[in-house]
Amino acid sequence: MPSTEHGASTAPGTRTTPPTRAWATRLVVVGIVLTALNLRPAITSLGALLEEVRDGLGMSGSVAGLLTSVPPLCFAVFGVTAPRLARRFGPAAVVCAGMAAITAGLLIRPYAGGTAGFLVASALALMGIAVSNVLMPVIVKRWFPDRVGSMTGLYSMALALGTSLAAAVTVPLTGALGGAWQSGLAVWAALAAAAVLPWLPLVRGRDTAPAQEPARTVPDGRTAPLRITRSRTAWALAVFFGLQATAAYITMGWMAQIFRDAGVPAGTAGLLLAVTMVMGVPLAFVIPRLATRLPHQGPIVLALGVCGLAGYAGLYLAPAGGAWAWAVLLGVANCAFPLALTMVGMRARTGAGVAQLSAFAQSTGYLISIPGPLLVGVLYQHSGGWGLPIALMAGLMLPQMAVGVLAGRDRTVEDEAGRA
Repeated sequence: MPSTEHGASTAPGTRTTPPTRAWATRLVVVGIVLTALNLRPAITSLGALLEEVRDGLGMSGSVAGLLTSVPPLCFAVFGVTAPRLARRFGPAAVVCAGMAAITAGLLIRPYAGGTAGFLVASALALMGIAVSNVLMPVIVKRWFPDRVGSMTGLYSMALALGTSLAAAVTVPLTGALGGAWQSGLAVWAALAAAAVLPWLPLVRGRDTAPAQEPARTVPDGRTAPLRITRSRTAWALAVFFGLQATAAYITMGWMAQIFRDAGVPAGTAGLLLAVTMVMGVPLAFVIPRLATRLPHQGPIVLALGVCGLAGYAGLYLAPAGGAWAWAVLLGVANCAFPLALTMVGMRARTGAGVAQLSAFAQSTGYLISIPGPLLVGVLYQHSGGWGLPIALMAGLMLPQMAVGVLAGRDRTVEDEAGRA
């Protein structure tokens, strides 16, 4: 079946994009890269300094767990508003506003004066990330319909680079800026502010944007949506997406702390988290291409799951002794994210089906992922160690592997769901 990597699929009858002005195309490329670089530093920079933030604000382990649950909550709540906002204001304008929200949130949260203010400012930044996260694939498909694979690869690489960069350099940057955790977090607002600039000329120049793919309609002119909740494959993908997101946000929020509690220096713990995140750079290219060549993606799901189980076992048995190996293994396991997006594209035949399946799988998946990081914080606080939290992480990997195998079967949601 025709599909492209990272969840993009071309519907029959798609119109060819007319030529656009070269300057606008170059701005879009720059905007895509800068935006992708800003989609995770708000999260991983906090993970690197979580102990200092907890001490500075007097957070309990449970509240810190709540803080690590905020990203998926914001992605689920605010991400669903992105298509409607884009239809009203245009995708470029919404992404530009999203980058401005990230800038403001990152500047405000270190100096908000308390835990509540920190959470609210974090939510502002994450709201900007949520809408931008949803619209980046839309912009890629709209401006580069004949280069969806290469542009999605560029976008994924920049996202992984921004994730790992923030994890690696936040601690040394904090030291260079005087040692205050507030400065170490606020400095990332500069990168977000830079990402606002390329979108500004495109906000009013909506006539420079290529034409969008026409929606499929029923005879009376209305769009005919799929009954997506009737598809077992859609539900399997949603649960798989949610469980892999749970593992990813637990890793981003808590892994550096696990290493620090095992005696690893803070700077090294940040580098270990960066290694885990940077594994997504090369594998984001390899895994989608491999997945599209297989009729069933279950073997890839199982291979990633085994890497995750081995990494969790290492964290439990010898967190400091084999730290670099566990970081690599968990980085490989976290590449279930590009695999999930690839399977979204393979499990629907049309562009409209891909869009609906993606919205359902991601919004439902992020809701599923919310309790995980919070529960890790609660278990850590009340057990006084990492044994129970790591057991939880390993336990969640088993159903992730099971539903991933179901989601990887060669079938489409159109065949299962029908249209309303």
